[in-house]
Amino acid sequence: MLILRLALKDLFFQKVHLICNIAVLAGVLVPLLVLFGVKNGVYNALIGELLSNPRSVQIDTVGNSDFSKADAETVRGWEESVFVTLKTRSLFDYVNVRLDGGRQKRDAVLVPSGAGDPNLPDGVSLGDGQAVVSAQLANQLEISVGDRIDVITQAEDRPRQLRIQLDVTAVLPARAISGRAILAQLDVLDLVEAFYDAYALPDHGITQGKPLSDRAPIFEGMRVYAKRLEDLAPLQNRLETEFGISTEARTAEVQRVLSLGRNLNLALVLTASVAGLGLAAALVFGFWGEVQRKRQVLASLALMGLGGQRLWLFPLIQALVSAGLALVVSFILLGGAALIVEQMFDTGLSEGGLLQITPGQAFSIILFVAIFVVTSSLFAARAALRIEPATVLREGAT
Repeated sequence: MLILRLALKDLFFQKVHLICNIAVLAGVLVPLLVLFGVKNGVYNALIGELLSNPRSVQIDTVGNSDFSKADAETVRGWEESVFVTLKTRSLFDYVNVRLDGGRQKRDAVLVPSGAGDPNLPDGVSLGDGQAVVSAQLANQLEISVGDRIDVITQAEDRPRQLRIQLDVTAVLPARAISGRAILAQLDVLDLVEAFYDAYALPDHGITQGKPLSDRAPIFEGMRVYAKRLEDLAPLQNRLETEFGISTEARTAEVQRVLSLGRNLNLALVLTASVAGLGLAAALVFGFWGEVQRKRQVLASLALMGLGGQRLWLFPLIQALVSAGLALVVSFILLGGAALIVEQMFDTGLSEGGLLQITPGQAFSIILFVAIFVVTSSLFAARAALRIEPATVLREGAT
């Protein structure tokens, strides 16, 4: 296309004008990109820290309440919840643990768990007769995946101990759960509670006691995990309203981080808006000024049949090429700024670095800048389209 070649030749011939346009665009884009990248790095680090800790989305009921399995199913059906488990009386959560056939024992707390528990490592299942142990318990008893452990408990009024054998399917990382803990299905905890309540457990060699069939399955509490950080507060409110109970969660901490993200986004939008207004004014008058300066050239092109009604493309093409070069320069300078920032602020906040911009975000920025520059050049394009060749040339001759 002839108008394209002419516009490019004129643009690169006027190198000073091109450099000025690139400098104006890059001078605004680079600081905004650095602010945007730092905001992403800091916020993603905070969010990542919360997401890596399942306790961030955990809600526990407080006090003694009566919950049934039907109540748990109701909460599982809520959109905000991702995992729900009932809890037995905390008085009976503590047990003794040893390797099968071993002599060394440690006390530990039984934690109800199951498929979908955020505390479980990815790909780890927890079926009947299986357990996952904490790092501290595994280190002290030298427990490895595939070992079998004995979970032992005893009561003063029972003639013999209760011993439950579980196969270890995983050992949790040290940061997952502190202390000595065993994650097992709720049935294991319910069995321990039945033992303390003096029920007979023939399958475990305990024949004395009340018939287990007479036992009503009522649970003291409930532990619920929200699907997302944003769901934590609504889920907690819904639990308390639905069951008339009190709960505890890290809602305040999560809300502070989410609020920080919203405030940072708002500050960035306001800063970008103010900078964009100044940039728009500079580009509009800059492009328009170039059209006015080249009126005679454009009029000559129109008379020669090289432009005509397509003259409006002349400033538009030059604006897009200038924007493209400015974006290349801006991202190169951004890369240099990222290296400097990482050297100056070695915070270790995030694996992705302190300054982060994803490919999707970069593409959105490029698209936005292109639209912004094209819009700014429309005033100049309109001025080029309204050029009357005969009038302009006559004015130049006088």
